[in-house]
Amino acid sequence: MSQTTVLPETLSLQGYDRLLVAFSGGMDSAVLLHMLAGLRQTKGLTLRAVHIHHGISRYADDWQQHCQQVCDDLAIPLLVRKVTLCTEGRGIEAAAREARYTAFSELLQPGEALVTAHHQDDQCETLLLALKRGSGPAGLSAMPPVLRFGSAVLLRPLLPFTRQQLAAYAAQYQLHWVEDDSNQDTAYDRNFLRLKILPQLEQRWPRFTAAVTRSAELCGEQEALLDELLRPELDNLITNEKAIPVGPLAGFSAVRRAAILRRWLMHCGAPMPSRDALARLWQEIALSREDANPRLTLGEGELRRYDQHLWWVRVKEGQRQTVLHWSDRQTPLILPAGLGCLTAAEQGIKLRLPTADERLSVRFTVPGKLYIVGRDRGRSLKKIWQECGIPPWRRETTPVLFYNDEPVCAPGVFVTRYAEPKDLPDADCWWLNWTGQA
Repeated sequence: MSQTTVLPETLSLQGYDRLLVAFSGGMDSAVLLHMLAGLRQTKGLTLRAVHIHHGISRYADDWQQHCQQVCDDLAIPLLVRKVTLCTEGRGIEAAAREARYTAFSELLQPGEALVTAHHQDDQCETLLLALKRGSGPAGLSAMPPVLRFGSAVLLRPLLPFTRQQLAAYAAQYQLHWVEDDSNQDTAYDRNFLRLKILPQLEQRWPRFTAAVTRSAELCGEQEALLDELLRPELDNLITNEKAIPVGPLAGFSAVRRAAILRRWLMHCGAPMPSRDALARLWQEIALSREDANPRLTLGEGELRRYDQHLWWVRVKEGQRQTVLHWSDRQTPLILPAGLGCLTAAEQGIKLRLPTADERLSVRFTVPGKLYIVGRDRGRSLKKIWQECGIPPWRRETTPVLFYNDEPVCAPGVFVTRYAEPKDLPDADCWWLNWTGQA
């Protein structure tokens, strides 16, 4: 391919025709949006653009206005999302990236693919940064052209093109774009590579970026093959609740076990662990004493062991002191801390209707003994949690419904005799459903 020619017709969109285009207003995304706009008729594309307002630069409002003008000129609807960065324990680059992709996932519509303007030079920088971190083949695979993104996909159709090719396209069509002043700050690792290191490497070896990209593709192919070979074994090991048993893992070689654990964590949505974190997972969590309650922080969750299984669980604040009053059963009750909601539904947990003087509330702990359906004696809530296999981290986040001060049920776990429908007709019963819990 010519070093100065970019042909929009060569973009690979993997058959997707409904696209959400990440549009920063910079040159790369300006080229991408212009190319896709030109393909609307021939490929039947439906386009939306999204601009993330990070609020970091003093020019952020100006960039937003520029993006709006460009989209107006191209007759492409623009969504603007202002985000707040959480930099606790990480750099501003990582925080901004997480905020962007969280916003993208919230704005994507069913059947729509996210499209970003990453190109060959970005790929080279990503691989070099992975080398700096000591990444393995998965990290050195850098950015694939197609990536599963939640329930959608992320497309990177500009990966075959260099920054020089995109600049030539922008000049040919007299495109206008914004320049992020922070792109000149070499305190950021990616800027340091782009401004200081890669120009020297390209001057010495003109095909360096293309060669690095080829290496990333080869690493990606090896990882894809390993995924394919390990998939049947992984599918047999992972439970419906995304836990993985310790016993079979102990029989694997260390190399095979590490490969299985990495793919299990990816399946759980956890960030990829370092080599040290993976070793600690096995030594400190999997091989800990039977009576221990070990935990290891990884990303926004914790690695835990329970019932001879390993779990990666998102940390939820315990709700032991919380009491929620549910005055109208026909209105869903939103639970705190992202624990979902309770609704009266056409199916779910069947309960007798409350009497006229019984008020509904939800709590997360129950004192004394409970007499539940299917058990002949009273038991403490702790004992019920143990018998029903409820892991410790869910015991203060599982809602318990009350009629006045009498516990009624914990959805999916138990119903007390107090609210047992027995032989009551359906007209004297209702169904409770707990949805949206993580």
